[in-house]
Amino acid sequence: MKQINSVTLGILFMLAFAIIGPLIDLFAKLASAEVPIGQIILSRFILQGFVLLPVAIILSLAHRPTFKEFQMHFLRATLILIGTGSFVSAIKYMPLADAMAIFFVEPFMVTLLGGFVLGETVGYRRLIACLIGFFGALFIIKPSFSLFGMVAFLPLLTAFSFTFYIFITRKMAQNMHPVTLQAYTALAAVIILLPIIIWANDTNIELLDPITPSLKAIFLLLGVGIAAIIAHLFITFALSMAPATIIAPLQYFEIVTATLFGYLFFSDFPDKWTFLGVFIIILSGVYIILREHKAQKIS
Repeated sequence: MKQINSVTLGILFMLAFAIIGPLIDLFAKLASAEVPIGQIILSRFILQGFVLLPVAIILSLAHRPTFKEFQMHFLRATLILIGTGSFVSAIKYMPLADAMAIFFVEPFMVTLLGGFVLGETVGYRRLIACLIGFFGALFIIKPSFSLFGMVAFLPLLTAFSFTFYIFITRKMAQNMHPVTLQAYTALAAVIILLPIIIWANDTNIELLDPITPSLKAIFLLLGVGIAAIIAHLFITFALSMAPATIIAPLQYFEIVTATLFGYLFFSDFPDKWTFLGVFIIILSGVYIILREHKAQKIS
């Protein structure tokens, strides 16, 4: 019964991440009209560390990391910095749903490589469901490199870095509380990025040179940070409770939320192909959930 509850909760946490995650990108896209991308990312991790590190200390979850943990935190921070920086850069110049559709090679990469990297069992039905979900994503926005040029490669870089971010999170979350894991990784990200932003001050480097944000931009930066704290706690809890190869395909639900935000905030009106894609994605996700529930009941 414990195993059933754990996997089911992992699935629910991943679905919650799929709902909250695109809020990070929405706030970041809105903020990028005024604030440099490097400052947006730094603000996110400063807020994440400022909130979660005291919580970890108060709840007696904090500990002195071993040298190996220290290395893993910095590797995890480097991967999320690369992934976040690439994606925020992409959505500054292209629609959110387009970037998300290109990014969605990532769940397939996690499902395909998870069996080799994590030693998790990957059945052919799950692979097929994952491929169907990706096919649905292509119905929503057919990525065109001829239309977006080199910018279209940035979500692919995000997909690559986030794949290995998930693998590392899955391994570390088995022995570390999600709050502690997120707090230490945020601290590592600040240690990496803060000196770069300080160096870039008054250099006129568009992506890095910090500014004094307006009140509106401050609220948007707070939105980025709060959404990131909640979303990444959800995915860390999910990965601590269920195999990555089970929950990764459920990320396709993110594009449903991203498409909705695109319509509400940027007037990207969904066409019939978008609705078809959403329908396919929902079907593939529901199949994975029902299939896993049935497998857990049998076991």
